[in-house]
Amino acid sequence: MRYAHLLVAVSVSPESHRLVAKAVSIARPFQARLSLITLMSDPEMYNHLAAPMMENVREILQEETRQFMDELVSRAGYPVENILIASGELSEHVQHTCRSQGVDLVIYGNQNL
Repeated sequence: MRYAHLLVAVSVSPESHRLVAKAVSIARPFQARLSLITLMSDPEMYNHLAAPMMENVREILQEETRQFMDELVSRAGYPVENILIASGELSEHVQHTCRSQGVDLVIYGNQNL
């Protein structure tokens, strides 16, 4: 099958580098577009923090997630068209991205990569 646009769902973890490498090996022969999506950690899970600090935690988590995604892109060795950082239900964001951007293959991993 010929692929035109791959969406890779990654987590902020070292295993994601291997997942992106696998996606690149699939995309390269077809010169397919490649996009990455991840979920940002929800700062509300840190409920032991004071409410005024929640915005700072949110900003820190956003920055850490962005830096990790930038690192994935720089080490991919292949052009990445979109970097999507979402919050909430990943499945909803994946479905929307597939419909709106013409994704024809979604790649995701788990701890057993």
